[in-house]
Order: sequence, then structure tokens, then C-alpha cells
Amino acid sequence: MDTRRLYSFVRVVDAGSITRAADLLHIAQPALSQQMTALESLFGQQLLSRSKQGVEPTEAGRVLYRHARVILRQLEQAQADVEVVGRELAGGVSVGLAPYSTVNALAFPLLSAVRARYPRVLLHINENFGGVLSEALMTGRMDMALLYESGPIRGVDFERLVTEELVVVAPDGIDLPARADDAVTMADLADVPLLLPGPTHTIRRVVDQAFSQASSAANVVGEVESVPLMARAVRGGLGATVLPRSVARRMIGGSELHQRHLTPALEVQVSLGTASGQTLSRAAEAVRELLREVLRSYVSP
Repeated sequence: MDTRRLYSFVRVVDAGSITRAADLLHIAQPALSQQMTALESLFGQQLLSRSKQGVEPTEAGRVLYRHARVILRQLEQAQADVEVVGRELAGGVSVGLAPYSTVNALAFPLLSAVRARYPRVLLHINENFGGVLSEALMTGRMDMALLYESGPIRGVDFERLVTEELVVVAPDGIDLPARADDAVTMADLADVPLLLPGPTHTIRRVVDQAFSQASSAANVVGEVESVPLMARAVRGGLGATVLPRSVARRMIGGSELHQRHLTPALEVQVSLGTASGQTLSRAAEAVRELLREVLRSYVSP
């Protein structure tokens, strides 16, 4: 199979239009259409659904798209690995970071460490939600991602790295039940205004499940997906929140916020995700090991 046709197919799907893809590829539209027809003949399946609005992949086309992404990425890695044999590590490496985890704060330390140790490695960091990162891993658009492990995901292998304890963070204007050195229960939090991530986030699901097990419900007054905005909102007295302890510790800093443990304790797992069955480039393997080092030093007490 001519891998150029696979590359063209991926560009057509990404562009959603043969005309736009032809412009991006700098080839004539009829020639690109012929390539797509040849691919469909090769697989004996209709791969693209054509309409006045553009093109969309059929079910068979979506399957081919995922495989094509992986194949093309592996070819790029093979070329990069061969070129750097006996030389300094080089090439691009992409790392995804899930929101509301201690790993958000790793972006700068990781970037600094890579620049210092592997100056010819181009590191791409993408902060996004778990579903987006998992899809990027499966389609070969991302090498690895640090994300909350909320259960098995087909096509993604997880390596557990950190267990994060969840704690309550509140401003002075919001009173928490019991003494300052006591842990609070979910029932204690029932009347406390809470700022939490949206319902699809792992932290939110863990918190909601804990409230349900306590036969109670969270008093959610706002759903915030941005860590900086969450910190500003809590400092502004809009509500309390529930965050991983390492994130809470850095959010509090020298501010007027205070932290309380929960009982029973709530935990989430931070894992390193990679695509199943895919081999990382030498540069990506080096970044993975460096990421583990940075993470271990950053979350230590």
C-alpha cells in the first residue's frame, strides 16, 4: 500500500473536505479524489460519505483513520530513530496533562528538565480532558498522557504512578463543621457551597459517589474546569472545593484558605497512559522516564 494515500486520507478526514485537503496537500482535487477512490477499491468498502457540506468518514473510514494515524506515526518514529542512531536524542514528543491534578503543575518543571537534558527534543504539552487525551493516544496523535484512571479504556495502557488524596479547601468566610484539626464527613459538607469540576470529571464522579454513599447530596454552586479560576473563586469566598492534596497545598500558599481532610478518605489514581501495542520513540521513552522523575520529586511531602 502507498502510505501517501493513507496520509492523504487522514488529511481529507481532518479537513472535512476534499477541496480543502487538496489545497493543504498542494495537489489537484481530481487527483486526490482518485486516491480516495483507489483506497476504497483496495479495501472494498466505502470510506467517505460525500455531500454538499463536505465529506465524513463512514464506519469503515473511522476504523481506517485510527489505524492510518498509528501507521503514519510509527513511520515517523522509525525515521526519527534511524536518523539519531549514535547521535544526541532529538525529535518531537507530545505529553497530555489532565486538569485538576498535580500533574498540571508539572508542565513547567518537565519542560525545564527536557530542555536541560535533551535540548534537541521538541516537547509538546497539551492540557485537556481524559476523553480527549485517550482519543489522541489511540489515534497516534499523542505519545503519552498523565490522566486520572477512571477504569479500563480500550486501546490505552495505564501505569499507575500516584495515589492522590482528596481534601476540602475553603476560605475563612465559609465555616466547616467540627474543629479545625478534625476531618469532615460528606454529610458535614451537605450545606457547604461547593465549586467542583463538571460531572464528567473523575474528581466530580468520586465526590458525587461519596455523597451518594452517605445518603446526601452536594450543594454545587458552580462548575469550574479551570484550576486558576477555581483558585480565584475559592479565594473570593464563592465556595469551598475538593481537590487533590498536592494541588490544594499549592493553591493555599500564603492565602487565607484552609484545608481539611475527609473521612472516610477519598482518593484518585493518576496514571501514565500510552497507546496499547505502540512502541515509543527513543526520545519519547527518555521523556517518559524524565516525567516519572519529575512527578516523584514534585508530589513528595
